Amino acid sequence: MVKLRLRRQGRKGKPFYYIVAADARAPRDGRFIERIGSYNPNTNPATIDLNLDDAVRWLGNGAVPTDTCRAILSYKGALYKHHLNKGVTKGALTEEQAAAKFDAWMQEKADKIASKAEGLTQSAAEQAAAAHKREEEIRIAREKAIAEKNAPEGVAEDAAEAAAEGDAPEATDEAAVEAPAAEATEAPEATDEAAVEAPAAEATEAPEASAAEATETPAE
Repeated sequence: MVKLRLRRQGRKGKPFYYIVAADARAPRDGRFIERIGSYNPNTNPATIDLNLDDAVRWLGNGAVPTDTCRAILSYKGALYKHHLNKGVTKGALTEEQAAAKFDAWMQEKADKIASKAEGLTQSAAEQAAAAHKREEEIRIAREKAIAEKNAPEGVAEDAAEAAAEGDAPEATDEAAVEAPAAEATEAPEATDEAAVEAPAAEATEAPEASAAEATETPAE
């Protein structure tokens, strides 16, 4: 019995496979009858190179694929084309109808692959932008730390603190001193002058009136 399977190639940690038709009794990496493609899982998405006609021919001759090889053949459309060929053989489809169906399936598959590739490209671009942003933040933080380390110790900070703490109290103290001084000098003088003038006027005017009264009363 002939099997369609993978034959391992490549170095350790970087496997690379041939898709081969081989005798079922042969070792996995032993002799094979025909190589019909290759499979490279080291890329994203995986790279598959398959001779579609040879794969369909071996399927038509009764070759049995392994599970992994079946998934690859299904992905590339070999199984679907083999199914359409069975329909043509039974008379359910014409060759033109089978070809149209297969072309439509291949177009849909190509659109899905292109959409996936675009999504991977966009994701890679976003990751690169995020990594660049992190590197820029790290660079800015490093430059700031170096500038602070090389600057004179405490000069800029002491000047700023002195300007912030020393100017405001001086202005408030001067205002506090000026306001009481004005009140203390001006207000008492006005009150003392009024107090002195009022008693003096009363004291000088009142005795004159009483003296006049005293002189006029005996005369009557």
